[in-house]
Amino acid sequence: MLEFLISNNIVCHAVEAMLFASLSCSILGVIVTQFNVSSIGFTMAHAAFAGAAIGMFAGINSTLAAIAASVLVALLIGPVGEYSKMSTDSILGVFFGMTMAIAIFFIAYMQYLGMGMSATALLFGDVVSLYREEIYALAGISVISIIFVYLFYKEISALIFNRKIAEASGIPVKPLYYGILFIIALAVALSLNIIGGLLLFVWLVTPAAAAYQFCHSLKSMFIVAPAIAGTVSVIGALAGLAWSLPVAPLTAIMITSVFVVSMILSPKRKISYRKPY
Repeated sequence: MLEFLISNNIVCHAVEAMLFASLSCSILGVIVTQFNVSSIGFTMAHAAFAGAAIGMFAGINSTLAAIAASVLVALLIGPVGEYSKMSTDSILGVFFGMTMAIAIFFIAYMQYLGMGMSATALLFGDVVSLYREEIYALAGISVISIIFVYLFYKEISALIFNRKIAEASGIPVKPLYYGILFIIALAVALSLNIIGGLLLFVWLVTPAAAAYQFCHSLKSMFIVAPAIAGTVSVIGALAGLAWSLPVAPLTAIMITSVFVVSMILSPKRKISYRKPY
């Protein structure tokens, strides 16, 4: 898609993958952070991680297995929370621990059996060995994320403001909530091989957190967060490949650094002092 700008196919594919992964994750990350359930990010990431590990062990496509596992967890979050009468954060913590344990078990068991399968890409990402279909899938989920937010912006805003009021006003809260979880599950699963299960949380939370330091409306956050994530991810991909550095970890450090700088420069930190009467 960007061949007219970047002639080297490996670099071009890496930039495209990082760009599309960052766009979808950061857009959905705004919703995650505004829901005050950032734990959705690392729970979904590790659910996809566990699914991919099971897929590798069973000899099936790891991306499809990651999608299946993350979608399954997305579908179980609500019913398990209602049945157990526990908060969403508590349920997410349980799923996080379970999926992380499953992923580690299968990776360790494969090493014990000498199956010769490397889980490095699942852990830290790999932008070099990419198929064109993976990039198309990432581009597709980015478009879906943008369209979803555009079509349901008012409903999402109401849901973020107050879930009970949104439900009382006639908004289909449960279908909307599960729709959000489903798209997050797809975005996370498709980004797993590019960013890595241990780093996906950075893309789902940090760009939105950086955007929040300067934005005073939800609409502006939906613009600024992907702008930050996309710009830094492209720079990270180009710098990492140019200097033979691990792209995803380097970009994660850069995104976190942007958050630190934005927190320091944030106008929201300014305190107005009044003279005593």
